[in-house]
Amino acid sequence: MTNSAVAERIRGNMVGFERIAATGGRAAAVVICVVDDPDEPHVLLIRRAYRGMNSGQWAFPGGKIDPDESAVAAGLREVREEIGLDLAESDVLGVLDDFVTDSGFVMTPFVALTCAPARLDPNPDEVDSVHRVTLERLVGDDLPRWTTTPSGVRLLQMPLRERMTIHAPTGAILYQFREVALLGRHTRVGDLHQPEFTRE
Repeated sequence: MTNSAVAERIRGNMVGFERIAATGGRAAAVVICVVDDPDEPHVLLIRRAYRGMNSGQWAFPGGKIDPDESAVAAGLREVREEIGLDLAESDVLGVLDDFVTDSGFVMTPFVALTCAPARLDPNPDEVDSVHRVTLERLVGDDLPRWTTTPSGVRLLQMPLRERMTIHAPTGAILYQFREVALLGRHTRVGDLHQPEFTRE
């Protein structure tokens, strides 16, 4: 486990955070992989393969929790299977609120840290591409952005770069990571809505 400034910042901000757990639904785990790069610390986001469930959507590595495994074990297994990054439970710095998706999943988001360079081997059956987003970008003053649907529903948007705008559920988890882990604000996101296209 690293004791860098990035690790201490995240660990210090999360130590007093009391997460909200949800029950019911299909249990899943995702991992916000923070890469402790001395030049540009960043998180890893993936674009799902253009096939099957959540085709082409932005996501964190993650998936369903098997009956015989813990949530953290499932999340770390999915990271290995999807992007080839081997993390240990000692790399986990904290856990954010569960997010209940419109499709009935209860997503438990873990924050884990690894040192650079992160050696990745994406699985093309599940991952179209892997993207790095700097922590500096995540705390930008222009984030988050809010929009309203024609029916009056308020939606969160995380416009990270050109052609990379992330919505709930991934955007909600990313927003809470920014608020809690990076800025030390105990912001809740459980009431944020998903746009319709994320339910496919």
